[in-house]
Amino acid sequence: MIKIEGLSKSFGSNAVLHNINLVFEKGKVYGIVGENGSGKTTLFKCITGLEKYTGKISSDFDQLKNHIGFLQTEPYYFSKITGREYIQLLCNARNKQTGNINERNIFELPLNQYASTYSTGMKKKLAITAILMQENDCYIFDEPFNGVDIHSNMIITDIIKKLKGLQKTILISSHIFATLNETCDEIHLLKNGVFLKKVLKYDFSLLEQEMRDFTVGDKIDKLELK
Repeated sequence: MIKIEGLSKSFGSNAVLHNINLVFEKGKVYGIVGENGSGKTTLFKCITGLEKYTGKISSDFDQLKNHIGFLQTEPYYFSKITGREYIQLLCNARNKQTGNINERNIFELPLNQYASTYSTGMKKKLAITAILMQENDCYIFDEPFNGVDIHSNMIITDIIKKLKGLQKTILISSHIFATLNETCDEIHLLKNGVFLKKVLKYDFSLLEQEMRDFTVGDKIDKLELK
């Protein structure tokens, strides 16, 4: 369980998050949606301890950051580290054994190749593989489906379902409603650093239509396409 109370975050005079209050429970998948710049990634970095903030974040763990697997939108890799070495590095950080890496390489990545030479999708799949091998209790996936082929998206979707069954706490940001609809128990709408609403599964389609109406509106007509 992760409990957030009165969390706010500013960069200088720019307030990004405003008095956030949320509870994320075990065995549930939470979708965080909002426009670019709404504060999703900043919230994730606060939860993982990568950004300082005001307010309080509590959990079932003494050090929450040591129990979170965080998939960033664009994972960073050192220039001279192979995919295999990266997995080993992250497992060492959690004192976990890698087991047979070749058998667990479900995305069929070239593990002996430098990770910095991977494509965008391959980098994301390597990061997912590594944090899964850490056996974390909580997972934060920031746009896990972007830049990844359709077959891998299917695998990632089933991974999230499996993690839910294992009673993990899972947060996902995504602009792809189909994947959120398939995996999430709740969706929280973030706008300008404030959560406007919580939507349960039976109302996901209404939220999608509401966001479509707000975002698209009559903009297409203004293009006067012919």
